Amino acid sequence: MNEEQASESQPLCACGKQARLAGRRRKKIVTMLGEVVVERPYYHCRRCGAGCTPRDQELDVEGTQYSPGVRRMTALVGSETSFDRGRALLEELAGVQLTAKAVEREAEAIGADIADHEQAEISRAVQFELPEILGEDTPILYIEMDGTGVPVTGAETAGRKGKAGGPARTREVKLGCVFTQTSCDDNGRALRDEDSTSYTGAIEDAAAFGRRIWSEALRRGWRRARKKVVIGDGASWIWNLSHEYFPGAVEIVDLYHAREHLWGLAAKLFPRDEKRRCGWARRLKEKLDAGRIEPLVAALRSFETQDAELAHQLLLEADYFQRNAERMRYDEFRRQGLFVGSGVIEAGCRTVIASRLKRSGMFWSVRGANAIVALRCARLTRRRFDDYWDNRARAA
Repeated sequence: MNEEQASESQPLCACGKQARLAGRRRKKIVTMLGEVVVERPYYHCRRCGAGCTPRDQELDVEGTQYSPGVRRMTALVGSETSFDRGRALLEELAGVQLTAKAVEREAEAIGADIADHEQAEISRAVQFELPEILGEDTPILYIEMDGTGVPVTGAETAGRKGKAGGPARTREVKLGCVFTQTSCDDNGRALRDEDSTSYTGAIEDAAAFGRRIWSEALRRGWRRARKKVVIGDGASWIWNLSHEYFPGAVEIVDLYHAREHLWGLAAKLFPRDEKRRCGWARRLKEKLDAGRIEPLVAALRSFETQDAELAHQLLLEADYFQRNAERMRYDEFRRQGLFVGSGVIEAGCRTVIASRLKRSGMFWSVRGANAIVALRCARLTRRRFDDYWDNRARAA
């Protein structure tokens, strides 16, 4: 059977009835080499009245007038810069003329499709015991989590309160990353394995994000890791997810976040006395860096002040350090050659999220933001974006 005969063999309709050939139809497709017109068989189902063109599926142009190559370039520029600037880049670099709205529509469609594939993987991970992926054991595997706000339209914040009690103007993207470590430098400092970081994230609640980051950890070989580490700031949702999905992992509160607690408190206790402020904070910082949390907590609880608000703040901070004491044994973590900071995810919040979604004048819908977040995560995770297009080609 030749290619033309194969294309014109009667396909099954979605309703299960055999569709019948009803002639040929023309379609204009924008390609990297310019516009082309293809003529392909059109089939009609008498049972449900639906029509289909199987050749569109073969060419991966179903529901779009743009070729896979054009859509891939559109996704690339749409993930990196504003849609209008992406339109200009496409025209300048490839001679492809699209409107900014077309760039937006196609980039978000690809991002949404990537997100749908991720959700399918998450659902399989939740519903089934996935088989172990073969590979070498990893000495140390890290998970880091954080949240960052992105500006959204007013409709997306209706009824939500902002941090200062006023109306909310942002929605939080929860972002997670997974990376590995196999060695330390000559000074015993941890070294992240090159190109080992993968990202996943979305505007969603903590429960949904927990399933997301767990699925990503499984994909990256969580079960094969000889040592497992979760690093985050003091947010309770991070440690709740760690307990639920990663029991037995070493938990570490980001050292620099913990230091900020001390310096912020010192600024309130000694607002006009820089010498006392710095001296007090440095003494407690030495205890913190050495993992001596009990003496640090005792110092906070014994600090005398007549200001009721400051006294309350001292108790809150003492509770914070006491609650996280086992996550702050920084001397022990360093002896094990582990990271003690969450710099990877903090950099991810800037490079994955802020650099694209938090530019001046931008306001997103949750759907649009999640599509671009999925696209950005795929682009900045080694091979994931290429694998997506390879899978599309094989499916076609």
